[in-house]
Amino acid sequence: MKNKTAIIALGLCAALVSSAALAETRITYKSAKSSSSYYQMGVQIAEAMKAGTNGDIIVTVEESQGSVQNVMEAKSRGGDYVFTTPPALVGLAQAGKAMFEGKGDPKFDEIRALFPIPSLTMHFVMSADSGVTDFAGMEDKTILLGKGSFGASEGEKYLKLFGLEGKVNLAEVELSNAVPALKNGQIDGFVTAGSWPAPNVIEAAASTDVVVLSLSDDQIAQSKRSKLVIPAGTYNGQDSDITTTSLPVAAFATTAMDEEAAYQLTKTFWEGKATMSEGAPWWNGVDKALMANITTKLHPGAIRYYQEAGFELTADQQ
Repeated sequence: MKNKTAIIALGLCAALVSSAALAETRITYKSAKSSSSYYQMGVQIAEAMKAGTNGDIIVTVEESQGSVQNVMEAKSRGGDYVFTTPPALVGLAQAGKAMFEGKGDPKFDEIRALFPIPSLTMHFVMSADSGVTDFAGMEDKTILLGKGSFGASEGEKYLKLFGLEGKVNLAEVELSNAVPALKNGQIDGFVTAGSWPAPNVIEAAASTDVVVLSLSDDQIAQSKRSKLVIPAGTYNGQDSDITTTSLPVAAFATTAMDEEAAYQLTKTFWEGKATMSEGAPWWNGVDKALMANITTKLHPGAIRYYQEAGFELTADQQ
């Protein structure tokens, strides 16, 4: 009888352990380099998920080379993978165009959106010693674009658009080394794409005198991106507004993700956004209006939350 009781007890313990394991969802969240605003956002989202679900959702943040790599990894990742990228890049991947030409994969068609995050904002940061105050002044200067990230490819695009292709010296340095390289005079400036205020721009402005370039209305029109104004005083020594461009960004998973997991992620994000905004102003720019920037299909779990919460969704999103 004692043996039978012990066996039943062991069975109950095993069931409880199994139930606890099933209740805990582990997610890998991939955004950008550890020095970027998007990596910090990932950390904030991880904390919000843990607090909002009482530890049922555990998010591990991975460093990334950037949006292009994130999309490429969707081919081989499983249902626990969440990543950030501009919706436009998902469309390019699914169509096999631009940086995804010749790299198409049926897995790209399984990418589904969860929720919008702060827009990607272009920063063209020059040292005050370089004397550069506009794009024309960048000629013959040494500029760091970084490698493999969407910001790097955008930087190349802007140089070409503004007649600077082949007229600037591109530094072979990782973007994570931009601030010390600028401070030590190894480069004259760097290009970074991250929601404002961007941590590496804050660090650069705090350690040396910098100028963040503004774009003219004509240049913004050429870029085919949205106009964005960074208010004066955002960065140390910034006495006037900075006019630049932005591109929508969202968090994505794939159809391999469980519907309930996608539902809980999306629900917890929106319910925790106000708390995240208290410590990081970039979350203040995320509201229902940004949903219009998601031009791809949403995950069924996310759709369930949005329908419950009264969000209006487009036919393309569903």
